[in-house]
Amino acid sequence: MDAVQQAGAIAIRTRDGAVEALVVRSRKDPSVWIFPKGHIDPGESAAEAAVRELQEEAGVDGEIVKPIGMLAFQSGREFVEVTYYLTRFIRTVPQSEDRDVDWLPIAEARQRLSFETARQLLDEAAAVFISNPGG
Repeated sequence: MDAVQQAGAIAIRTRDGAVEALVVRSRKDPSVWIFPKGHIDPGESAAEAAVRELQEEAGVDGEIVKPIGMLAFQSGREFVEVTYYLTRFIRTVPQSEDRDVDWLPIAEARQRLSFETARQLLDEAAAVFISNPGG
């Protein structure tokens, strides 16, 4: 069985000297907090899909820094593989999905995330961001 390919964004910014990560509430299960992610449209690269999903789900425009890792999991009847990208915050844009969104300091974002695998990706993304916050 082929996996459904998706892309996601781990958006990070610096605000008032603090490094923050963005998390969103899952549409399927509102008790679950995740990173924005979703399907890759035909003709779209995974990186482009990650930026689009970040805009749609969180109302944030971002710039891809680098791929940070992949998570694979069962979602209903589908096996899903999501490639996540470290994404630097650029600006707020209109949000097309009605989701709760939170910018949190890294330690709080780790606690809010519902899955250990997502926390591990956040740790890696934060380390890359902190070592090179400007570019």
